[in-house]
Amino acid sequence: MRKLMINSILAAALGASSFFAIAAEPPATSKSQVVATIDQPTVNINNADIETLARELNGVGAAKARAIVEYREAHGAFASVDELLEVKGIGMAILEKNFKKLTIE
Repeated sequence: MRKLMINSILAAALGASSFFAIAAEPPATSKSQVVATIDQPTVNINNADIETLARELNGVGAAKARAIVEYREAHGAFASVDELLEVKGIGMAILEKNFKKLTIE
């Protein structure tokens, strides 16, 4: 009985390890594999209106979008995206969330 129990445990362990080895193998790649990319729209902070800023930027509602436009009107065009930190209500967290979609063309 003891030998049967050891054999059962050994068989279960070997079966489980082969399962993990199979699951860990990377999938085969094909030379004709198609890779899809997602184009993220960019927002030009030097000419976007309040509605566009509020709609396209994460963490920016109408009030913060208005503050961006008012800052731009008072100080001229943004020289860099980082200058958004000068706008009241725009902090590093909001800038980091939106950095890849911001532009100053």
